[in-house]
Amino acid sequence: MELVFATHNRHKLQEAVAIAGASFVVKGLDELGCFEEIPETADSLMGNAFQKADYVHKKYNVNCFSDDTGLEIEALDGRPGVYSARYAGENCSFQDNVRKVMSELQGIENRNACFKTVVALILDNQTYYFEGRVDGEIITEERGTAGFGYDPIFRPLGFNQTFAEMGEADKNTVSHRGRAMQKLMDFLKNKVNIL
Repeated sequence: MELVFATHNRHKLQEAVAIAGASFVVKGLDELGCFEEIPETADSLMGNAFQKADYVHKKYNVNCFSDDTGLEIEALDGRPGVYSARYAGENCSFQDNVRKVMSELQGIENRNACFKTVVALILDNQTYYFEGRVDGEIITEERGTAGFGYDPIFRPLGFNQTFAEMGEADKNTVSHRGRAMQKLMDFLKNKVNIL
């Protein structure tokens, strides 16, 4: 089975391909020939995930999925949340977002946070949702060079390493996106076995 992951983010695509393994062929938007930026104007992770998947499904008539992820920080009243990817403004870099979060948390002791991912799958004109969550904390300095986004400052509960210090395989087993994607892949494997 071939699926399109409605993303231009090569890091996300690599994670999805690794989780899918040999079971499914996962292609990104670039391989599909879709180079436009797809709007994310919903006020929820689920809404944004659906908006992107629906756009690609309707325009290219393919089975596809999309995700949206948010970092929710307790001391910041759940920010950056749905605006995590562009928290420091439009056209900002991952580093800009990290700097803004670190600046806002300066001097704050409560650094509890969680990452949430919602995956929207459109398969044979039906929509399905899969969620993943991981609790942890924002550390006081960046650590690690792997991963992307907020990975260098997020340490999941029960671990001494940030996501950016973990190998891809380890991160995929504990991360929010990894958990949501694993639910998606388990669902697809069951679906294929039923057909």
